[in-house]
Amino acid sequence: MNSKSLNQRIIFGLKVKQLRQERGLSFSDLSKQTGMSLSYLNEIEKGKKFPKKDKIQTLADVLEVAYDDLTDTDLPGTLAPVGDLLRSNFLNELPLDLFGIELSKVIEIIANAPVRVGAFISTLVEISRNYALAEENFYYGAMRAYSEMHYNHFSDIEQEANNFLNDHELPKGGAVSADLLHKILSTNYKYKIIENGLDDYPEMQHLRSVFVEKRKTLLLNGQITDIQRAFQFGKEIAFNYLNLKDRAATSSLQKISSFDQVLNHFKAAYFSVAILMSKEEFVKDTRRFFQNKKWDGQAFLNLMYKYNASPEMFFNRLTNVLPTTFGLRKIFFMRVFHNTQTDNFQMDKELHLDRQHQPHGNGLFENYCRRWLSLSLLKDLNDIQLGGKYVGTIVGAQRSKYFGTEDEYFALTLARPGNPGSNINISVTIGILVDEELHNTIQFIKDPSITDRVVNKTCQRCPIQDCKERAAPATIIQKRESRKKIQEALAKILDK
Repeated sequence: MNSKSLNQRIIFGLKVKQLRQERGLSFSDLSKQTGMSLSYLNEIEKGKKFPKKDKIQTLADVLEVAYDDLTDTDLPGTLAPVGDLLRSNFLNELPLDLFGIELSKVIEIIANAPVRVGAFISTLVEISRNYALAEENFYYGAMRAYSEMHYNHFSDIEQEANNFLNDHELPKGGAVSADLLHKILSTNYKYKIIENGLDDYPEMQHLRSVFVEKRKTLLLNGQITDIQRAFQFGKEIAFNYLNLKDRAATSSLQKISSFDQVLNHFKAAYFSVAILMSKEEFVKDTRRFFQNKKWDGQAFLNLMYKYNASPEMFFNRLTNVLPTTFGLRKIFFMRVFHNTQTDNFQMDKELHLDRQHQPHGNGLFENYCRRWLSLSLLKDLNDIQLGGKYVGTIVGAQRSKYFGTEDEYFALTLARPGNPGSNINISVTIGILVDEELHNTIQFIKDPSITDRVVNKTCQRCPIQDCKERAAPATIIQKRESRKKIQEALAKILDK
């Protein structure tokens, strides 16, 4: 059945259940008075069955309501949020199948406790309004959760990428150039590629490309690097090679129409990185680097340069292979933007594998710990820039011990300038929980040249005294201490 008839069944069932309970009727009572079986009435209330007109009239008579009141799609009072949810088509857009959840089970939960579910839905809506969360925030959240559940590794896409490399006899050692992919797009998929196609559209300069489907034309931003060109070509190949139909015209999603669109763009990006950085060779090179006895930042950068990758692509590939191939499952990834004019830091992307790790976007409008390598390396980059020197990507390593916990992470960070004239620098970080598995895998983990630092989450939540890097008072800690003193004083009063 279509989504409209599904919604009608659910709403009808909710109304029957509510009216039956308001009249003090059991299932057995309603069955006797209507002549309908218990199982049939149960399926009606669960939204699985929608009765014919004569049975609806019988139900309306027994429940003492008008036929039209029972069949319209308005839900009264406490059930109103559920009606809003159903009319929004939100249930049908949720990627329930990815998580192994049947829609019928969700409907059953709504039917069994509509008032509680309605309150929960209202809470979610209110939170989203307060924090200006749009529909796409939920889609991106679901996509991130799906990726984390699979340790950001998808063997089916890896296999397709390997097949593509073999089909086109492309090199697997990091030499797949933008020109090679340009030729495949043009020859095999009949693309027309305009290298400076967005130059006449100043409002589109934040985009890397736009695909005009009816003309099979790819318009490129003339300012993007050769690495970015290769990545965009790889994504376009993926849409065709993997037969991904639901896609946006723009390189990055501007307005999301469905979860499938988010998923397809994720798959295309994954495929592109997988053909530019062949897993087999990348794993060999990474294993060789981990066997070094000393930390060598330049060797780490050289590994990235070998594959002609951006820092984001390089670290994304590491998150694909560290959990599944090296057994390092307790890792996080995050990307931080630094506005050098306002000295503001913003985390815009994070991934947590195996569990939620210490460094995360846990508080809106709070100041992330300046001792994080993600932030301190951005400060170093800005200092170099202020000194009048041009610098590309810089690298750092740090053992980060989280204050008040047993958690210690080995952090690797790359920091680079953003787009020319943007006053933005960007860092990407991979953190790996320091445990026996890490010591067995990365031979240079104890290298004394790697900095040890005690860090925390945000300044507002940090009790460390005399912190030179502190950017804001410990307001959360202060409030907690204040509440503790109030409770202690209250206990004394009540004990007298």
